[in-house]
Amino acid sequence: MEEEKRGMGGRGPLTRREKVLRGVMVAVAGIAAVALIALVALLNWVREPELPDQPVRPTRPQESTEPGGSPPPQVSSDRKERFWTFLIIGRDTYGGGNTDTILLAAYDVENQTFHAMNIPRDTMVNVSWDIKRINSVYNAYGGGQKGMDALKEEISQLVGFTPDFTVTVEWEAVGEIVDAIGGVWFDVPRRMYYNDLSQNFVIDLEKGYQLLDGDKAMQLLRYRHDSDEAGNILNSGYVDGDLGRIRVQQDFLRAAIEQCLEKIDPGTLMALGRVFLENVQVDGLDLGNLVWFGQQALMGNSSGKKLEMENVTFATMPCTGKYVLSRTSGYQSYVLPVVDELVAYVNENLNPYLDDLRSDELDIMYVNSDGTLGATGGTLADTRYNDWILQRNAAASATPTPTATPSPEETEESEVTPPPEESSPLPEESPQPQEEGGAAEQQGERDVSILPAMPVPVQP
Repeated sequence: MEEEKRGMGGRGPLTRREKVLRGVMVAVAGIAAVALIALVALLNWVREPELPDQPVRPTRPQESTEPGGSPPPQVSSDRKERFWTFLIIGRDTYGGGNTDTILLAAYDVENQTFHAMNIPRDTMVNVSWDIKRINSVYNAYGGGQKGMDALKEEISQLVGFTPDFTVTVEWEAVGEIVDAIGGVWFDVPRRMYYNDLSQNFVIDLEKGYQLLDGDKAMQLLRYRHDSDEAGNILNSGYVDGDLGRIRVQQDFLRAAIEQCLEKIDPGTLMALGRVFLENVQVDGLDLGNLVWFGQQALMGNSSGKKLEMENVTFATMPCTGKYVLSRTSGYQSYVLPVVDELVAYVNENLNPYLDDLRSDELDIMYVNSDGTLGATGGTLADTRYNDWILQRNAAASATPTPTATPSPEETEESEVTPPPEESSPLPEESPQPQEEGGAAEQQGERDVSILPAMPVPVQP
C-alpha cells in the first residue's frame, strides 16, 4: 500500500506516539544542557583557594663567629605545594569573648595529613600590657579584624609564619554541630559538677563512656573545676590544670571528627552547612573553597588519596609553667614555649615552607633568675616591667632584717603572696587584659608596686 504523504515535506501530522517521543527527547536534551551548565558552574565555584598576600618570611641574619667565615645562608620563602595553614579560634561568650581555644593547623593535601597544635591560653607573649597571656590579645585590640590581625601577628612570632586563613567559632556552635551529627560517643574522664549561679550555667556529667548531645558536649568542653550547689569552688579540676582541659578537648574533637566521617550523608552535610554558615566566620575562604577542601579530604586528591583518621593528629605546644609577678595582680601563672621542641614540632608538622624554620626567627618570652623578663627577638614590648622588678630587688636588698617578728596583721598588709610551689597545678582563670595605665589602675585597683619590696623568688 502506498505510503500516505503528510503535509509539508511529504509528511502529515505527527501521531500521538511521535509527539510523546519528541517531548521526551526535548526534555532529556534540556536536562542534559542544564546539567552541563550546572557542572561547569560547579567546577568554577568549587575551586582551590588562592594563597593570601603574606609578609615575606622574616630573616635575622647572624654573623659568623669564625674568623673569615661566612654568615649562614638566607632562608627561603618558597612554599610547599598544596600545603595550607589555619588559625582556628574558639571564642567563649561566657568568658567575656576571650580566645580561650587557639589551634594552629596545617592540611597537606598532597600527602593527606592534618595536624593541629593547641596553643595554651596562658602562653606568655611579648606585649606591652601587664597581663601577658595570649588569650588577651584579641580583646585588647578591640576584637574584630583588628584584634584578629594582632593575634595572627603574635602567633607568627611564636611559630615563625603567619597562618594563611583564620576560622573563628563561637563555642555555642560546637553544641549545634554535635547535635547535627546525632551526638558523639565519648569517655568522660571524671565526675564533673559546677554550678555558676551568676550565669545560670550548670555542668553535671557522670564519669564514663556515654553519648553526649550538644548540651553535654558543651559542659565537657567548658569544665575547669568542681563546685558545690552554692557555687563554691571545691577543687582545681584536672590534676594538670588547663593542660588537662586541653587534652580532653583534643580527645573529644578527635572522636567527633572520626564519628562524623563514619556517618556522613547528604542530610548531615546540609545540617552541618547550616550550622557552619550561622556560627563560623572564615577569613580568606569562600564556600566554594571550603567545599574544595572537603572534596579533597573525602573524595581524594589528584592521586585519589583520601584523608584518613590515622593521619589526623592533635598536640599541645611544648611548654613549661612559670609564675611571674604582675604590677597589678600579684603572681600570675603562665606557660612558656620550650623553644627547641617547638621548632622541631613545627618543622615536622606545620611549617608551610620548603626550608626548615630556625629558632632565631621566633620571638619567645623567657624569665631570668632575678625575675626580669626577656624576649628572644631582642626587644621587650613592656618597657616598664624590668625597671620595676630591679627597683623592687634593690629595695629588698637595702631593707635591714627586722629584729622583731612582725604581727600577723602587719604581715597581711605588707607582703605580696609568694607563688605556689612549682609542683602545684597552675591557677585556672585568665584575668581580662589591662592596658598600661588602663581602667584597673585608674580605678585604684591594688597595685603591688606600692607595697614594701620583697625578694622575687628565683624559679628553678
